[in-house]
Amino acid sequence: QVQLVESGGGLVQAGGSLRLSCAASGRTFNRCAMGWFRQAPGKEREFVAAITRSGGNSYYADSVKGRFTISRDNAKNTVYLQMNSLNPEDTAVYYCAANLRGATMTYAEYNYWGQGTQVTVSS
Repeated sequence: QVQLVESGGGLVQAGGSLRLSCAASGRTFNRCAMGWFRQAPGKEREFVAAITRSGGNSYYADSVKGRFTISRDNAKNTVYLQMNSLNPEDTAVYYCAANLRGATMTYAEYNYWGQGTQVTVSS
C-alpha cells in the first residue's frame, strides 16, 4: 500500500515556475514507477510525466517536453515535478500516481493516487 500526498500547487503568472512534490508513505515506494497526471475542468485526465523505479528513465507528454522535469528521491520517498515556462493551458489539478508495473502513460494502469493539487496559470 502506498499513500501519496501532493503539495506545491498554486497561482502563478504565465512564464513562471512551480515545483510540485509528492510524498509517499508505505514500504513499496521504491518498487513503484511514479507518474504525474493532470485534469482540467471539462477535460479527461491526461498524462504529464513518468519516471522509472530507479529514476534512470523519464517520459513526458509532448505538451510539456522541454518545460517540465520529473525526478525522485527514493531516500525521501518523494517525487517531484519541476514546471517551467508555464502557460494558461497548464492550468489543471495535478495528480501524483504510483504504478507497480512500470512507468506507463495510461492512468488506468496506476495503482495508487494522491488527492491532487491545483495549479492555476494566469495570463
